[in-house]
Amino acid sequence: MAYADLREFIQALEKAGELKRVSDEVDPELEITEIADRAVKSGGPALLFENPRGSKIPVLINAFASMSKMKIALQVDDIDEVAGRIAELIELKKPEGLIGKLKMLPKLAEVGSFFPKDVSTGPCKEVIRKDGFDLAHFPVLKCWPQDAGRFITLPLVFSKNPLNGKRNCGMYRLQVFDGQTTGMHWQTHKQGAEHYRRMKAEGKQTRMDVAVAIGADPATMFSAILPLPPDLDEMLFAGFMRSKAVEMVKCETVDIDVPANAEIILEGYVELGETRTEGPFGDHTGFYSLADEYPVFHITCITHRKDPIYATTIVGPPPMEDFFMGKTIERVFLPLMRLQLPEVVDMAMPAEGIFHNLMLISIRKSYPGQARKVMNSIWGLGQAMFTKCIVVVDHDVDVQNYSEVAWKALNNIDPERDIQFTLGPIDSLDHSSRLANFGSKMGIDATKKWPEEGFQRPWPDVLEMDADVKKRVDGICKKLGI
Repeated sequence: MAYADLREFIQALEKAGELKRVSDEVDPELEITEIADRAVKSGGPALLFENPRGSKIPVLINAFASMSKMKIALQVDDIDEVAGRIAELIELKKPEGLIGKLKMLPKLAEVGSFFPKDVSTGPCKEVIRKDGFDLAHFPVLKCWPQDAGRFITLPLVFSKNPLNGKRNCGMYRLQVFDGQTTGMHWQTHKQGAEHYRRMKAEGKQTRMDVAVAIGADPATMFSAILPLPPDLDEMLFAGFMRSKAVEMVKCETVDIDVPANAEIILEGYVELGETRTEGPFGDHTGFYSLADEYPVFHITCITHRKDPIYATTIVGPPPMEDFFMGKTIERVFLPLMRLQLPEVVDMAMPAEGIFHNLMLISIRKSYPGQARKVMNSIWGLGQAMFTKCIVVVDHDVDVQNYSEVAWKALNNIDPERDIQFTLGPIDSLDHSSRLANFGSKMGIDATKKWPEEGFQRPWPDVLEMDADVKKRVDGICKKLGI
């Protein structure tokens, strides 16, 4: 059964030995970050701080901070199970003949059950505060010493496309300015920012409704960071991942629906054209992102459970919790990449690449220049456009083994021949690009070169011991413990 809410997920983590309760008083300013950072880097458990200084609301952190926790979050034995379900849906697109179409019907009915379900109320409305509310009531973290203040770091930010009314849910940090306002860190390439620009360009309204959910069942929280195509509802995909529709309820003061089982809801609006300096912030790059101008989120109402739990995360020098969320995205979305690039065998994004700096791709090469075709295609795939460096290797290279990739790639390349550069959009958090949001990217063709690609010399075989010899010495090696 799908988790109904965050609490059931916490129970599952605790039952699996993947959560520890912290009864000591710990300060949300810097101290929780230090403890959580040590925990994730040592492979430790999720943490539930039951006595955060200055608040009676517990703090949950590191709930996704390992692949074992991600499996519990998505209720699978292997993350590839989710990828397999996506692959099955892809196969439904082209049923052959009457029998094929009939076999497809149960699957289509299953898909229909994933659509978000409207309900009249929910636990998120147990307490409704339309006045007298203050964000200081919540144990919002100041994560790093040079941060500009406290930041809400795991919010599900809901907005609507002004052209068609379709919902978007993204995860954009919120710097707390005071008890009723925050920053809205809509990076220029994100869908929330696009909705803002479109509404501003129309000039018909002065305010844009926004709602923020904090703490929900894990699939719903995870859906907010997925690189889905524009106007594909994240709540529908959350329903697919949890195999049960997400229940949605209308806000009290804005025209937005939010998860009914959430812990905390912030309702409000963004005033079109109003900005305020946001940041610096210790970011997932391991560096402080610089202060810049961003829209301001004005809160008009706060609703929450009677005893809410504040879910949060920290980002910084890798690996941290976001790496494991990113690794899960990598596995889940591989079938979708193969839909457009069927030659792709596997992909990997090492922690040190912090998602957009390095992507390793193995392909089954069928024609000359195919590696370069794959590079250029990836730079045209949604958020993959931000990838700064792409390394393409042959199908027999294990891209999950970074040592093997480095060894074979560095041996296979002639730098002048095999490295190409291009210009294009760059992640807003990239501090090295020549301009904000625009810079260069590098592709490395580390595949075996063919005569059709101008390589006329023999290509050497990889050193490998004879299989019979390996078997003959197995017994001796076992005695030696090697």
